[in-house]
Amino acid sequence: MQSTSVKKILTTDPSSQEVVVNGWVRSFRNDRFINLNDGSTLKNVQCVVDAENTGEDLLKQISIGAALRVKGTLVESEGSGQKVEIQVTDIFVHGTANSEEVKRTVLSPKKHSLEFLRSQAHLRIRTNTFGTIMRVRSALSFAIHQYFNQNGFNYFHAPIVTGSDAEGAGEMFRVTTLDDQNPPLTDDGKVDYKQDFFGKETNLTVSGQLEAEAYAMGLGKVYTFGPTFRAENSNTSRHLAEFWMIEPEMAFYDLPANMDLAEDFIKSVITYVLDNCMEDLEFLQKRLLDEEKQKPQAERSEMPLIEKLRFVADNSFKRVTYTEAIDILRNSKPNKKKKFKYPINEWGADLQSEHERFLVEKHFKCPVILFDYPAKIKAFYMRLNEDGKTVRAMDILFPGIGEIVGGSQREERLDVLKSKMAELNIPEEELWWYLDLRKFGTAVHSGFGLGFERLVLFATGMGNIRDVIPFPRTPQNAEF
Repeated sequence: MQSTSVKKILTTDPSSQEVVVNGWVRSFRNDRFINLNDGSTLKNVQCVVDAENTGEDLLKQISIGAALRVKGTLVESEGSGQKVEIQVTDIFVHGTANSEEVKRTVLSPKKHSLEFLRSQAHLRIRTNTFGTIMRVRSALSFAIHQYFNQNGFNYFHAPIVTGSDAEGAGEMFRVTTLDDQNPPLTDDGKVDYKQDFFGKETNLTVSGQLEAEAYAMGLGKVYTFGPTFRAENSNTSRHLAEFWMIEPEMAFYDLPANMDLAEDFIKSVITYVLDNCMEDLEFLQKRLLDEEKQKPQAERSEMPLIEKLRFVADNSFKRVTYTEAIDILRNSKPNKKKKFKYPINEWGADLQSEHERFLVEKHFKCPVILFDYPAKIKAFYMRLNEDGKTVRAMDILFPGIGEIVGGSQREERLDVLKSKMAELNIPEEELWWYLDLRKFGTAVHSGFGLGFERLVLFATGMGNIRDVIPFPRTPQNAEF
């Protein structure tokens, strides 16, 4: 007989039909009541055992963490808080779990710190908190692919191994097959990468943008959704060494069209989660509210999680130039009273999260898109404005998190791009193919990047980015 998910069972009307369900034991009380969960939903299904007819040897194998197949009759529940329960007729134990071992793991039925849960990342998915987070993460992934598919985009797989540094930051993981103890050397004593596997120095990608631009110039609209890597030695709640990026690139899109797309995209995927993950969001919201009670009033969030999501989904994003934003920040009370950690004194400052959140949460009270940033604080590939000092860049700012999206209209003029690369000492031979795009049918084009884990962080209300990715990779941590 085919098994049924717990989620489906809990929404099925009881009519004494026979059902089979597989799952893991969350609790076992009085040798009679098994709470079983299979990951399909936050809730458990109660399975009522006839202890006398089950057998003592079998009952001894049933404990928290054990994997079972339960067969029985679906009936109306006699207890509160659930519509149905299973009157068990047969139990098969897939795998037992030693009770004493369970006590030392995250499976034990008590409250655990997030730090402890991270130390057992292979088991934390069995907890309510991480089950909800990963279901929301999965829903967001589906919503992203669905949005781009419905809007005429082609899914593009950017290379993971690359010979270029798209961001120009130099914080990349090297890929090599050379002997680390005795690498071949050139005459001047440097490592001879011509003898390496690819015949040149290569790294793990920090972005698929440049390659996506190439394919947008043939397919029109493409998007990447894949892993990227940053060897930044930052042990903070906002940094990962391995993370996932969504990067659409569109031919014939200028900056306003790019901003329109980004706003519509974000609203769409957040609305999908609100429509399809409410049970999980309500759990996460309650968890967050309980956590907030332990904080000082000044550190508490101004909006509950679900309200914050609706705040983004239902509000038009305010569009403001960087120059306007600097004037607002310079004249703001927190800046005048020196309450900003990073005071705003002059045009050209690189905005910090505290400034971005002030604009969103205090000044405009809606999501904000900042655009036309100083060229000196942005990447070489962004289109230079006519003023010669700003570029057609845009960042989207959210409540509670600050910047969540960064993008731009790309520089399509060959002479301007070559000039900017020369200023930054980027060798033309390294990006000859990228320059080629400006020689054969160049056109206005734009794109943006969204760090997927930042989106999941926002949608779940979690405070540490390590808690929204299955197996976090951070400095000194690649255990699993």
